Amino acid sequence: MLKILYISPENTVGTLTYWQKAHQLQGNYCRYVTWFHSAGDYPEDICLNLPLIAARPWYLRPRLWFARRFESPDPYRNKSGYPPIWSPPAWQKALLRLREQIWEPLINSAIRQYGLDDFDVYHFEWGSDFFRDGRFARYLKQRGKKIISHYHGQDMRNRGVIPAMDELSDLNLTNELDLTFRHPNIKYLFLPFNVQAYTPKQAINKPLTVCHATTNRRVKGSDHIIQVCTELQKSHGINFIFIENKPHAEVLRLKASADIYIDQITDHAWGYGMNSLEALALGLVCVTYLNPTYEKFIPDHPFVNASQIDLKTRLIELLENPNRLPARMSASRSWVEKYHDHRNVIQQLYEYYRLIGLKV
Repeated sequence: MLKILYISPENTVGTLTYWQKAHQLQGNYCRYVTWFHSAGDYPEDICLNLPLIAARPWYLRPRLWFARRFESPDPYRNKSGYPPIWSPPAWQKALLRLREQIWEPLINSAIRQYGLDDFDVYHFEWGSDFFRDGRFARYLKQRGKKIISHYHGQDMRNRGVIPAMDELSDLNLTNELDLTFRHPNIKYLFLPFNVQAYTPKQAINKPLTVCHATTNRRVKGSDHIIQVCTELQKSHGINFIFIENKPHAEVLRLKASADIYIDQITDHAWGYGMNSLEALALGLVCVTYLNPTYEKFIPDHPFVNASQIDLKTRLIELLENPNRLPARMSASRSWVEKYHDHRNVIQQLYEYYRLIGLKV
């Protein structure tokens, strides 16, 4: 039996819960540690509730202001490099060191209380140790533990890999296809998901209901989505549900009442994420932007591919041909079961484990 620990700032979209269940189904022991409680109110295992960090406006807004004022007018720009490297200004490093001094006794106490240094495999989500110098990961490495860095998008695109962690990692993973072109040594995994926990819808609504949820309007292209759907309310009589920064349970309830879900229509991130997986599992028709590389990677996908340029046209095609929606809804559910069910994804992860010398 392997003992596996995930360390992550937060259980961002509930993914850590799915990983834990998948490992447990394989007879292994798995825990996950988060630094702070997620804004979406996802389940926690060991939550440290560390101070001076949160996915809340009081933390995010000043951070964004500082980034724009002292680093770049566009903090969401993609960094160059293969891989991009985290290289913050001196003032930012000083603030991080100060915060880590406050955190250190809390982290050391948790390590003792939960035996966090007694696992076999360590997944550092976002490629982040508790400390930017990678001191905990380095201590584990010296004890023969396997170190895995798992990147999710902005951590590599906008921040860059943290040199200490990149040096220590035995394996780099990502669920974001574009990141496989940004790092010379990284493996792709489909995002794990508990598909069986979702009941697919059996009939379409009258009027047809379109839904969009966001926590970052710029990344998702939400303002344009709102504009188009508002126009379609008038021209085609749709019911439009817009969800922003709501608890996960409420998001799911509202999403389940829809027929068509719009994920994102920009090129800030390729393809789709957890929002799309939930929609597919619920049997919704899912609209998102897939660039040519992504479409080639998943040629049998069930998505309606739409960008800012043709979103309205693609939605009108769906709205004016409602008889085609049931087949699309069935395809949504079948595809997500095949590629993203956590019981299938875990087998690919274990293949990667074997590559770094773990017996599973």
